[in-house]
Amino acid sequence: MTVQVGTVYLLASLGEIYAERSGILNLGLEGIMVMGAAISFIFTLAYGHLAAILASIIVGILMSLILAVMAIYMRLNQTVTGLALTMFGLGLSGFLASPEIRRIILLALNPSLPERLLAIQEAPKLPEIPVPGLSEIPVIGCFFRQNVLVYISYMAAPLMWFILFKTKPGLSLRSVGENPAAADAMGINVFKLRCAATMISGGFAGLAGAYLFLGFQPFWQEGLTAGKGFIALSLVILSTWNPLKAILGAYLFGGVEVIQYRLQLFGLGALSPYLLAMLPYLIAIAALIAVSIESVRKRIGVPASLGIPYSREE
Repeated sequence: MTVQVGTVYLLASLGEIYAERSGILNLGLEGIMVMGAAISFIFTLAYGHLAAILASIIVGILMSLILAVMAIYMRLNQTVTGLALTMFGLGLSGFLASPEIRRIILLALNPSLPERLLAIQEAPKLPEIPVPGLSEIPVIGCFFRQNVLVYISYMAAPLMWFILFKTKPGLSLRSVGENPAAADAMGINVFKLRCAATMISGGFAGLAGAYLFLGFQPFWQEGLTAGKGFIALSLVILSTWNPLKAILGAYLFGGVEVIQYRLQLFGLGALSPYLLAMLPYLIAIAALIAVSIESVRKRIGVPASLGIPYSREE
């Protein structure tokens, strides 16, 4: 279960690393993730898993474009804009996935759907695909008895690390996040690169939402993400904006979230299980507090222009 929970955080944080490396703080991660979950629910019932995953990614990209326009081109406050996007996503997802509206959408997408699919609150879970041989290895075998999105996350992290640190586009992305004026003077289109990084963040957030619903918890309830988007934001900080380190951080958060259930089996936290449920969020808060301290910011290498709008006139 640690791998399953950790994959939600890993997918969301990988895209956010690219956005923040370019200087854009996407606090709309939570709203995009829950929209990805809602869309995956609807499209799975209408067309199946593949269509649901693709639709979730597209919705994530489209929602991130809202942030890109307001934060990059209109130069609005990124914190306020991101939080507004989160509230928008939470409200819209609840509306679209409500039984009455969902029924209308499903009939519009696929009029031939049987009546039983129009009223259910769950969808078929992504099937596990065991890797022959590797899935039988003690201890680490659990990493190779997962669904396709988990395997995609395994490949995405090292690939995104390589692009970010070993290629010219990655160098351009990092330079835009550190000193956009200097990057602009060198002929790099700051606005387009930041917009592309924001779209990558949105696409991965939508995919994380789809995985959360299809691969981990295939039963719809409003506010399904329950703050996981904000935990992914803190994971980006703890990983020091490095996709490879995000793997360890994601499984750490996944393990912390899972251990609360294990501890309850031993009677710990029986009187107040909510105290144990707070563990991942306490770590997230501590990380966000740490990054607000200037000395800590310099030590962990926060992108110098993170959250700061860029204008050629200034």
